[in-house]
Amino acid sequence: VGCDRSKNLVDICGEKHFQAFVCDALSVPIRSGSCDACISIAVIHHFSTAERRLATIRELARLLRPGGTALIYVWAMEQEYKNQKSKYLKEKNCSKNKEKEMDTGTAQRPLSDQGPDNSSQDSAWSDQLLNGLKDESCGAKPVADFRLPVHTNRTSFHSQDLLVPWHLKGGTKKKEESVDRVLIPGGSKESQELSTVFHRYYHVFCEGELEAACRSLDCVRVQKSYYDQGNWCVILEKL
Repeated sequence: VGCDRSKNLVDICGEKHFQAFVCDALSVPIRSGSCDACISIAVIHHFSTAERRLATIRELARLLRPGGTALIYVWAMEQEYKNQKSKYLKEKNCSKNKEKEMDTGTAQRPLSDQGPDNSSQDSAWSDQLLNGLKDESCGAKPVADFRLPVHTNRTSFHSQDLLVPWHLKGGTKKKEESVDRVLIPGGSKESQELSTVFHRYYHVFCEGELEAACRSLDCVRVQKSYYDQGNWCVILEKL
């Protein structure tokens, strides 16, 4: 059974005869302890506070039966690890028939999601965790004045909290959507047309950050923590 915030993606699953429904990762409408295994791929790095990221892991653990396992993947700050570049960086030079990427500067965006924190305990924990992770090896730069940098696609990360341009080709824009429109350079007439660009929020994880968040929960045990092609990954077991 799959779930996603996007109704369009869930509809695609339905067309392919897969079971899926629309929901929020912070509140999954499935009975506690009813899942043998859960998978969270490229989800948690979209939550903008340490409290919400921790709450998402806790919600994932809630779904598991005792002895059940969960696999979590998040985007890594370290796109070059042990002298090996990730596939994400390598595709910059070898990709074909893809639109040219561009640096769209710095955008004004709120650093935090709107909504209450889960608890003062989580807030205190997140402060302690973040303070412990602020070392020079990560290479992250502090974000000032609530301005998030806009990432240049297929390049290394210079900030943990950032916006990644998402170029929508041939799409239509709803009235309530706030997007930028840019001219995509290229030889063909189609590539010269204006393209809608969405800025998606990401928090890229430093080494040990995801594992530390998981170990802060008493209800799970970390079975394995590893790096895989520009992602930090953890396998959890429900106690």
